[in-house]
Amino acid sequence: MSTKEKSLNFIEQIIEEDLKNGLPQDKLRFRFPPEPNGYLHIGHASSICLNFGLGLDYNSPVNLRFDDTNPAKEEQEFVDAIKNDVEWLGYKWDKEVYASDYFQQLYDWTVELIKKGKAYVDSQSSEEIAQQKGTPTQAGTASPYRDRSVEENLDLFERMKNGEFEEGTHILRAKIDMASPNMLMRDPIMYRIIKASHHRTGDKWCIYPMYDWAHGESDYIEQISHSFCTLEFLPHRELYDWFLDQIYDENKVRPKQREFARRNLSHTVVSKRKLMQLVKEGHVTGWDDPRMSTISGMRRRGYTPAAIRNFADTIGIAKRTNLIDVSLLEFCVREDLNKITPRVMAVLDPVKLIITNYPEGKEEWLEAENNPEEEIMTYRQIPFSKELYIEREDFLEEANSKFFRLTLGKEVRLKNAYIIKGEGVVKDENGRITEIHATYDADSKSGSGSEASKRKVKGTIHWVSIPHAIKAEVRIYDRLFTHENPDGNKEIDFKEYINPDSLNTITGYVEPSLAHAKAGDKFQFQRLGYFAVDKDATDEQLVFNKTVGLRDTWAKVESKE
Repeated sequence: MSTKEKSLNFIEQIIEEDLKNGLPQDKLRFRFPPEPNGYLHIGHASSICLNFGLGLDYNSPVNLRFDDTNPAKEEQEFVDAIKNDVEWLGYKWDKEVYASDYFQQLYDWTVELIKKGKAYVDSQSSEEIAQQKGTPTQAGTASPYRDRSVEENLDLFERMKNGEFEEGTHILRAKIDMASPNMLMRDPIMYRIIKASHHRTGDKWCIYPMYDWAHGESDYIEQISHSFCTLEFLPHRELYDWFLDQIYDENKVRPKQREFARRNLSHTVVSKRKLMQLVKEGHVTGWDDPRMSTISGMRRRGYTPAAIRNFADTIGIAKRTNLIDVSLLEFCVREDLNKITPRVMAVLDPVKLIITNYPEGKEEWLEAENNPEEEIMTYRQIPFSKELYIEREDFLEEANSKFFRLTLGKEVRLKNAYIIKGEGVVKDENGRITEIHATYDADSKSGSGSEASKRKVKGTIHWVSIPHAIKAEVRIYDRLFTHENPDGNKEIDFKEYINPDSLNTITGYVEPSLAHAKAGDKFQFQRLGYFAVDKDATDEQLVFNKTVGLRDTWAKVESKE
């Protein structure tokens, strides 16, 4: 890293400073420590990219450690989803580990702390404990159980472990300083009784360590050199270090906690609790709903790992929390998909176009390029016939000079095909156009080299041959929230800002080359946007999710507002 010519962020500067001060390069080790109580979201993606990116930059191992210390909220489903997300983003962990791997060691260390008079069993209610903790400007008062004898504490703690007491009757606290200006240092809770089956240890334990006790000690057991957390854990650093002081062996690496700012994303929420609320209350179809800010939701929508990694790299690491406009993420997605997706034709709001002078029953297969961004160009064959679907908005009976699509009496090119001229329309009893009639110039076939094919017309539109068209369900997604910061006002329920038009399901028609498209396949529907095949698709029914448009349409809407 230090030999690279690049501007270092403050996290990298910390590592470089530690290396200069004598930390051996081979002692560098990082970790990503998710709690398996929900699916990962875009905020976690930034943390994944940070920690695993450091591992790649420094050629150092990175552990995937599950902070599974609360069996009441954690499930194997979430463990599996997290592993899938990390792998999908393109990263490999060195060791898959769990805080629960260390439950016995944590218990043994706790017994030693009790023997040293540095921890005690408190039998107050949670309300009483909260009251005696004091306020940021007023010192706390000691628990009436703070001076229990070592023998009594050891006995009660063992009985807590053995399941003799009900939840809430006792907790174990560290004995630190009830007058500390840092509220977290006022005899923090180390263990609580939880009588719930754990996804890995079953019913072996009735007591579970709190995050602050388990996290730093897990770092120490694994010999993590740098433990990077988000900014809300800055006040926890003092406690992190106090706990390490109690067990640290100077012959081992001492983990260092440092903090970076969350990067919140506009028009969404990145709180697991609120995401779970959306799922449980049915505002979305599940954790992987393509409108969700979860990694699995973005994957299903058609986002790519490269786009998310590029987004994380673009926003970088900062010391101050800020709101990142979701349009930047969409730009990164658009930029990547532009390079890798085949161009195909689809019509999402169809109206029938009949080429009156095209021979009845004739069928042609025309050559179309797959992606102009390819180094070695590849092509496919698309069918052409007398009857086509075009987009309804691509035709106007009467249009001004700025309308460059199809209109009566004017010419337009059909993409990869012929130049046509609008001749007339057929309407239903309500005046809605049901058919457009046009004539074609038989000598104007694209790529034929004829004089007519070289003739310049101002507009080009896409189309699909009706006899060959495949009907598809198309899900048009918009932002889940209408407000850029839906949970920014604590006085207003974030759900008040749910966008009622965040999903619009329509029937469209796609060219036959997509007949065998599989879940996850991605395409650019020419002139419409990027789309991905959804997991709900079957051999009989194609289902597409709109990933992102070709341009940022929200920017225009918001600038008007």
